[in-house]
Amino acid sequence: METVNLKGFPVPLNGELPNEGVKAQDFYYVKGNLNEESLYDVDAKVKVLISVPSLDTNVCQVETSKFNEKLAKMKDVKALIISKDLPFAQKRFCDSAKINNVEAVSDFRYGDFGDDYGVLMTDGALKGLLARAVLVLDKDNNIHYSELVSDILQEPDYDSVIEEVEELLNK
Repeated sequence: METVNLKGFPVPLNGELPNEGVKAQDFYYVKGNLNEESLYDVDAKVKVLISVPSLDTNVCQVETSKFNEKLAKMKDVKALIISKDLPFAQKRFCDSAKINNVEAVSDFRYGDFGDDYGVLMTDGALKGLLARAVLVLDKDNNIHYSELVSDILQEPDYDSVIEEVEELLNK
């Protein structure tokens, strides 16, 4: 079981983020129109899974906006911002911030992502929400990049994520 930090206090997670070199597990999520989809339904050369606690927080909003901007010109990339937020709240933020290059999806209904990917916070003030993490997958759902951000209030390593995406696109 891994931990992350929130303002210096350790927050336990329900497991461990999968490592590079393994196949990502399928999971279901709820889209903005309340329809369900699974990871394995996504047809893209590269998939970026971005786990955040809540799009109602500043750091998550900044992260979503940065990924939206950085992935804007990349073809055949599907990026999912995954949180436990309700799809209505996700849509409200994405519409107001003009987020259209990444898709905000919710893990609220089944919790497959949080459970299977070991990013569900199991104690502390944010218990029940997802930790901040990023995974980059190829078209066959093999994990090529895996990052669990050590502190909830920090952003991920954007440069490493984009570098891995570009490398997979050029294969």
